[in-house]
Amino acid sequence: MASIFSPIRLGDLTLNNRVVMAPMTRCRAGVNDEPTADMAEYYRQRAGAGLIVSEGVQPSIHGKGYFRTPGIHTPLQMAAWHAVTAGVRAAGGSIVMQLMHCGRVGAAGNKDPWAETLAPSAIRSRQALYTAAGMAPCAEPRALATAEIAGVVDEMAAAARNARAAGFDGVELHATSGYLPMQFLATGTNQRTDRYGGSPQNRARFVIEVLEAMAAAIGSGRVGFRISPGNGYNDMEDEEPVATYTALLRAVEPLGLAYLHLINTPIPELEPLSFVRQHWTGPVIGNGGLTLDSAQKLLSDGRLEAVSFGRFFISNPDLVARFRNGAPLVEPDRGTFYSGDARGFTDYPQWSADVPVAVGA
Repeated sequence: MASIFSPIRLGDLTLNNRVVMAPMTRCRAGVNDEPTADMAEYYRQRAGAGLIVSEGVQPSIHGKGYFRTPGIHTPLQMAAWHAVTAGVRAAGGSIVMQLMHCGRVGAAGNKDPWAETLAPSAIRSRQALYTAAGMAPCAEPRALATAEIAGVVDEMAAAARNARAAGFDGVELHATSGYLPMQFLATGTNQRTDRYGGSPQNRARFVIEVLEAMAAAIGSGRVGFRISPGNGYNDMEDEEPVATYTALLRAVEPLGLAYLHLINTPIPELEPLSFVRQHWTGPVIGNGGLTLDSAQKLLSDGRLEAVSFGRFFISNPDLVARFRNGAPLVEPDRGTFYSGDARGFTDYPQWSADVPVAVGA
């Protein structure tokens, strides 16, 4: 029976335990979309995780959508990320970068003036996003021409190489939550008539090509991807989730990728974890409403290889130690989730064994 505290190898990634810190947007990057000293401290504090997946990082100026999110496409950004990875490694941890191209989910006020909002089809998101000037609608996207798509794939591969050069152990492709990869996958946002649209196999083509390119750039054992079949977040609709994700998983299964990171949100058409296990034989990291007990059961039953936690890592930087010792968990302050300074970011307390506590995990 696998223990949540036992080590595991996912591809070329070695985890000291099976507790993964999920990627979480925190909106605290610097003026040039570079990680800050506060961000380096934030990740260092959480290095007890078996693996940290960074917040979503834009691979180019066009991939940015949100306020104060970091990039990995300039020398300044790469140098600043190196301080982050060095701190995590010195504390004994491992970290991969989540690459997040927002596609149509982007407000003009959050992007460089010369950046475009790109998507598979010119279908505007109905979401409103926070900007420095307040809430604003998403920009009208421009549909990528067929000949341009290879350039976007190349940007993702370049971002993977930059992440490795900045000291990351690998990368994770964010292929859910309504961002560009999912926009290609879903029928509601992909109305193309070329080889990237129409059939499930064609709609999966962009994601497949990105994963192939990233694997070729840094090695398949250092590449993971995150999905949530049929997830409606960020104004998404897919009339064929079963066919869509069957086509995707069958195509990427032979690549030998490090892991699949699943947001396990059931929809009427399928139960995600059971579905994934039918079409994917590689390691699976599970995410979504887990507790220590439910996570351990999924591991013990062999349904997952690792488990990821999000908001509890915000308020419990020493989450693994708290799990080990049956310590209570601190509830996060939702008012400080996004942007701001060190408050609600690096000032959560560490658990102390000197204070008697009841089991709270």
